[in-house]
Amino acid sequence: MNLLAAATAATSPGRLVPFDLLYADGVRAYLARDWARAAELLQRALHSYAGLRAARRACRTACARQEPFPGGPGRWEAALLGPVLQRAGCLQRCLGRRLRPAPSAHRASCAVRRDFERREPYNYLQVAFFQLKKLDQAVSAAHTFFIANPQHLQMREDIEKYRRMSGVKSDSFQDLEAAPHWEAYETGVQHYDADEYLQAVAWLEESLSEALSALEECRALCEGPWEDEDEEEKMQPGLYEAIAAHYIQVLKCRQQCVLEIATKPGRISATEDFIPSHLDLLQFAYNQVGNQTLAAECAASYLLFYPTDEAMLEKMKQYRTELGEDTAVTARQVVTAPGLSFLVLPVPQDRVTVRETKRERCPLPFEGIAVTMDSQQMNGTQRVVFDRVLTESECKDLLRLTKAAGEAGDGYRARRSPHTPHERFEGLTVLKAMQVKCICESAAFLIASEKSRKIIESYFTPGKKLHFSFTHLVCRRAVDGEQEGRMDLSHPVHADNCLLDPEGQECWKEPPAYVYRDYSGILYLNDDFQGGGLFFTEMDTVTVTAEVRPKCGRLVAFSSGKENPHGVWAVSRGRRCAIALWYTHSREHAEQVKGYVEETNTSTSK
Repeated sequence: MNLLAAATAATSPGRLVPFDLLYADGVRAYLARDWARAAELLQRALHSYAGLRAARRACRTACARQEPFPGGPGRWEAALLGPVLQRAGCLQRCLGRRLRPAPSAHRASCAVRRDFERREPYNYLQVAFFQLKKLDQAVSAAHTFFIANPQHLQMREDIEKYRRMSGVKSDSFQDLEAAPHWEAYETGVQHYDADEYLQAVAWLEESLSEALSALEECRALCEGPWEDEDEEEKMQPGLYEAIAAHYIQVLKCRQQCVLEIATKPGRISATEDFIPSHLDLLQFAYNQVGNQTLAAECAASYLLFYPTDEAMLEKMKQYRTELGEDTAVTARQVVTAPGLSFLVLPVPQDRVTVRETKRERCPLPFEGIAVTMDSQQMNGTQRVVFDRVLTESECKDLLRLTKAAGEAGDGYRARRSPHTPHERFEGLTVLKAMQVKCICESAAFLIASEKSRKIIESYFTPGKKLHFSFTHLVCRRAVDGEQEGRMDLSHPVHADNCLLDPEGQECWKEPPAYVYRDYSGILYLNDDFQGGGLFFTEMDTVTVTAEVRPKCGRLVAFSSGKENPHGVWAVSRGRRCAIALWYTHSREHAEQVKGYVEETNTSTSK
């Protein structure tokens, strides 16, 4: 039985056992290694938790219909002292019927509520199911927990073990608490990026509808008793102060719901412009399928959020011309409804929004290169992955260069990695490469790095020159016999142009950071090793937001600032090689050796 069905069943008349009691009993059974009882109690706790939330949502909705507040100016006192009491009575009666023996029995401590919000019961459940040899259920529980806790290293290892087990089905890796709007949104964006606009429209419309529905459900849960986390005694406020304080908390909670629906499980921060981004994408997709009326409607809705957006204002002019000046273009009613009016906020003058929609992209300077992941798919800003930048033959040439340089002893001294003692680090600069007697391979190094520069420049900063800041052909080799139980990283989490301060949630642009670096890139040469993938995190350095698996010809590029903290997973077997590239807009900080080599090659070729 899934959680939705369980919630429906749990809120039907009958006794609903408080979820914190079931949870406590389940953990005790877990610690006693009574796996069957632990699994039963933990599942019942999850069902009870879902049932409690469903009961509260249902009663808020029903009582809003039965005991509506009268509107109109000057009637606030009557609305509070009369209908508010009637609404409170309605809620108490409704919850009393649904939550037997009494609603007060279901008030849990902050610690327990936090465990359920973080999906902690699934962590226990996956072990219990594994011990009971119920692999499919163990995998589902593990995956559900890991989706919301991607930084949990032990669960990461467990997930990898499950993937290697012969009896595990691929469809068992399902999120039991998946939010429908996120699944629809990601599917819609995939179709959008593949230029499949009819499918994109259908999925994005579903996502928008589900997101607004989730928003209303979240807001319904903001009403009711406020569970204060501060247990110290306080002076009791007067009637009006208490009412004001309560409704201020309700309004704060409702505003927080906007962030809650825009935050993907496992992430700390919300996706920027989540609701407006739907309208932006739909505007473009409807235009592509020839439905200018709906495209104009989405554009008008988007402008409610950002009324000074020049690109969208130009689009509106175009739509009015195509539809006729007499045609009325109005925003969607669902966006302008009173209940959602708090979503429409004034835009700060210094706000800079980075949107990488198709209407703003410039064509790439080389044919055959594919954008396989953009910022939205990588849950961030100023991030992109390109494939087919190099051919297999070009990758082999560059790998031969690393071996030739190793044999010559220039640049490759098989020293310990500066980041971890469990790997050997090998680095080759452009100047060292030109000194190696492998002319074709050295030229390939220059060509590959320049090709990457042009691609990144055209994608991120068209019309604005990017100079090389530093170029480094780097290999990392796992040290045999030193990989057992390893928990470190190949390269710790950092930002490329500032000093990351996770505790202060800041990144300081000061020496010894390379503050002049503007963009970074990694061009991979191989994938015949284990580990070594690039990952991005939040500012906390532990919440993983995106991962990139290396393979020949794959180029990942991103802005070098605090918006893109990143690290490299441990290389636990084999040898990982890639060209690391950093770029700057500042000519004075351009890589002098690179310029010298290029000028020398040009004059020689002439």
